[in-house]
Amino acid sequence: MMLQTTAFAAARSRAHGPTAALWHAVELHRPPAEVDSACELTVCGSLARVTTEQPWPPRASDVCPVCSAITR
Repeated sequence: MMLQTTAFAAARSRAHGPTAALWHAVELHRPPAEVDSACELTVCGSLARVTTEQPWPPRASDVCPVCSAITR
């Protein structure tokens, strides 16, 4: 039996009014080069721009708590 692991990429949302920009997780179903800089649906349901330069989870204080909890 082969155990499949899920890969995640970091994605940055945009600030909207009083809501700050956050780092979110995007589940990867394609090679990272195909999603770099694309807007994707995050694991919490937000839209955010994927960056392959930042690992998931990022070492930052502005990480989405829902994405962080789901990807543990």
